[in-house]
Amino acid sequence: MYRGSGPRIVPLIVAVLVIAFVIAGLVMVGRMIFSGDKQSNGDKKNGPTLVDSVLNQDESRSVRWTIRGPIVANEKFKSYQITVSPSERTFVTYSGYLDDVIDTKKYSNNKQAYEQFVYALNNANITATHAAKDADFRGVCATEGIAYMFETLNNRSADQSIWSTSCRDSKGTMAADPLKIHALFVNQIPEFKSQFNEIY
Repeated sequence: MYRGSGPRIVPLIVAVLVIAFVIAGLVMVGRMIFSGDKQSNGDKKNGPTLVDSVLNQDESRSVRWTIRGPIVANEKFKSYQITVSPSERTFVTYSGYLDDVIDTKKYSNNKQAYEQFVYALNNANITATHAAKDADFRGVCATEGIAYMFETLNNRSADQSIWSTSCRDSKGTMAADPLKIHALFVNQIPEFKSQFNEIY
């Protein structure tokens, strides 16, 4: 006697629905996992902001201020750097484009002093930047004036850098007033001597 196919079809439909829900669930879980990885990778790729790098007071961190003069003959080219870390302050003067060291002065530092210093830099808008027509620091302000570069360092390797100059047509990527930033760095060096003029 024919009883129809209903009783056989119902379990089949239920099985198909269960399998479909399981597959859909696996797909959703997979998407969540992979999208989370992408987000995490994106955060790592973006890295810390300039503000984060400036205010980071770990022992491995430091900030550096570089001043260089006009682009002249190697024998006459001069530059200097002031580097401040939670444990040390250094003032190094160089000759030539290969950075032959003329003189080095070192002073101890402490974390509290470094904290005050980096917050003073932040209050002086060191983290303010603007787009430059050409962001390349090489050769800028070549015939007159002074070029300045600010860098944040991790284990003595620069991870952020911005720059400006005293030339009107090469303002660079640093929006802060270089004179204020320069004064803050110079005040960290008791025996600072200007190399180019009364200020620099």
